[in-house]
Amino acid sequence: MRVLVVEDEQRLAGMLARGLREAGHTADVRYTGSEGLLAAAVGTYDAVVLDVMLPGLDGTRVCRTLRRQGHRVPVLMLTARGDVPDRVAGLDAGADDYLAKPFSFDELLARLRALHRRSAGPPAAEVRAGDLLLDPARRRVFRGDTEIDLSAREFDILALLLTRAGECLTRYQILDEVWDGETDIRSNVIDVHVATLRTKVDKPFGRHAIETLRGVGYRLRPDGG
Repeated sequence: MRVLVVEDEQRLAGMLARGLREAGHTADVRYTGSEGLLAAAVGTYDAVVLDVMLPGLDGTRVCRTLRRQGHRVPVLMLTARGDVPDRVAGLDAGADDYLAKPFSFDELLARLRALHRRSAGPPAAEVRAGDLLLDPARRRVFRGDTEIDLSAREFDILALLLTRAGECLTRYQILDEVWDGETDIRSNVIDVHVATLRTKVDKPFGRHAIETLRGVGYRLRPDGG
């Protein structure tokens, strides 16, 4: 993989770059949000490791700008903030995953591998539920004629729910399919992603396609809500 590291802590940035290179990857480093945004926009990267707290242009704004410009590169956010509202803000900005500091470097590598596998998956047929359409080949989602911008992680969750519409999926099933079991179910990471997914595919359209089965998991209505 070719990875862009955007981190203003020079010691941490150096350690990340060195660890990535020792693991057989290519790593470039930028120390400010504006430098990271430019590098991510013009470079060809398989993933971006993006710190939230950057001087000037913070990580959330960098990610939001990349998505607004149409860049789909997977983004793993590093944050010292573990509260759910902060996670939601990053995911709403288009981040695909997040990792709270301090973290295990092995876990960072595992998350990057998982993001890369999903973004490099083979094309598949379009999936539809009512007016909700998902195109796996182009990784695009529509409600009627309106295209919806999703992060890579949100897209994968929606694809799973759509392909098994009408079926209740437990959090453990979603964890196994989308995260490859590489996160902790107790972290509420699935609930956070589903919440942000609803704000994009349901709420703006007055729909309720993604249903919660309390104490069990989630289900997508076959009629699209």
